[in-house]
Amino acid sequence: MEVSNAPKRKRYDGDNHMEAEVDLSLLEAVEKSQNTVELLDLRTLKKLVLSFERRLKENIEARLKYPDQPERFADSEVELHEELEKLKILSGAPELYPELVNLNAIPSILNLLSHDNTDIAIDVVHLLEDLTDEDVLEDNDEPARILVDSLIENNVLELLVQNLQRLSDKDPDEMSAIYNTLASIENMIEVKPTVAELVCERTKLLRWLLGKIKVREFDSNKQYTSEILAILLQNSTANQKRLGQMNGVDVVLQAVAMYKSKDPKTSDEEEMLENLFDCLCCLLMPLENKERFVKAEGVELMIIIMKQKKSAYASAIRALDFSMTKYPPACERFVDIPISKKNKKERYQEELEERLVSLIASLFGGILRGSRRERLLSKFVENECEKIDRLMELYIRYSDRVTAETQRLEQLELDDLEMDEEEKYNRKLESGLYTLQLIAVILGHLWCSEHPQMRARIELLLKQQKLTKNDIKNILQEYHDNIGDLDGAEEKERVQTRIQKIISSF
Repeated sequence: MEVSNAPKRKRYDGDNHMEAEVDLSLLEAVEKSQNTVELLDLRTLKKLVLSFERRLKENIEARLKYPDQPERFADSEVELHEELEKLKILSGAPELYPELVNLNAIPSILNLLSHDNTDIAIDVVHLLEDLTDEDVLEDNDEPARILVDSLIENNVLELLVQNLQRLSDKDPDEMSAIYNTLASIENMIEVKPTVAELVCERTKLLRWLLGKIKVREFDSNKQYTSEILAILLQNSTANQKRLGQMNGVDVVLQAVAMYKSKDPKTSDEEEMLENLFDCLCCLLMPLENKERFVKAEGVELMIIIMKQKKSAYASAIRALDFSMTKYPPACERFVDIPISKKNKKERYQEELEERLVSLIASLFGGILRGSRRERLLSKFVENECEKIDRLMELYIRYSDRVTAETQRLEQLELDDLEMDEEEKYNRKLESGLYTLQLIAVILGHLWCSEHPQMRARIELLLKQQKLTKNDIKNILQEYHDNIGDLDGAEEKERVQTRIQKIISSF
């Protein structure tokens, strides 16, 4: 793993004949570490830091004095490695992290990420992963924050990513270091969520991650790369836009396209594919990325994946739903693409049903007039309005669920368990009210078309279920009254006006 002069440390070979020796050395190391843990206090910490600083100084001096004679500074490198290993014991006492920071050891440790000997840089990576491990930092919020703040102030993000770019997956030790680098970044995000945007602002991590998911071969680091990318995107509009500007939408589409006609081979690979679709859905939040998605023929790719009915089927529907929400061009592209009829024997899982309902509602909200609107409406007349029949089946099912939840909440109130109106409304949303509202919106669009066959079908189905148009109007009115202003007051008013128009048409 060495990139410069010093000889590499000997790696343990599982096939050698020194098992007894190795076992004894491991036992000795465990005994020593246990003793150290018992005595780990401020005094011990100072000794560890002082010893580390001494070995670091000796290594720097040896390299400066004998730059072209690696054998003259090899011993100091081994000793430096041993000191870094000793520092790992600090992960057993996170309450001492503030003192570690006060001793000004952090800059010295982090500077070694740029060490000419990659092995030393890897030692630091493993040390950082140990110190920031989620289990270590649990219930130690303040020490964790102090440590992470110090790491950030001393350019840990820049140094980690710079070192990351010189590591190779072909070397097992470097492959492990790549994983631990990503783990350290994730750990710091867990302690300080703003790190998610900082690392993308200050480093080339996003570009490195994109390069990694481009690779066709699957390995554990590609899986972890997809997970880290999803974490960076999930709550950051800035990162979503930044990755979009780096051709990220196209790269993620290429990555999921590898599975358009095949399923992942393992559960780990399946998890990676889900992570990639999570990334895609996050990317589709900003309007400009929806445009990139359509231009990159993302709509077509999702339809191909749906037709193949592989494991990514549900994820493709989810991505289409995100792409069409409040973006008519994606809706128009979807309608323009001929889609084969669905298999009548197909089983609709609950999540797929909800996604499909949301998708259809997005189509009606995105295509308001013209020939495309007529084509969309015509789908609901085909085969004696079978899609309206299916829509009403879903309406009844979700209506029954919401009614049952409403009755349950009323019973809780009778039992003196008080809930405010907002909490009760959220409980009903969780039980399926939102999907019921979207079904009502779709029925409203069909009714507003004034198509006599569709109107007659809706009235017949309502009568069969002993319902009236007022039942649909009540659901729409509740939806209208609870529309939030997350997308701005203007958008709220626009949507409420459209829903009120639908209500008035009944």
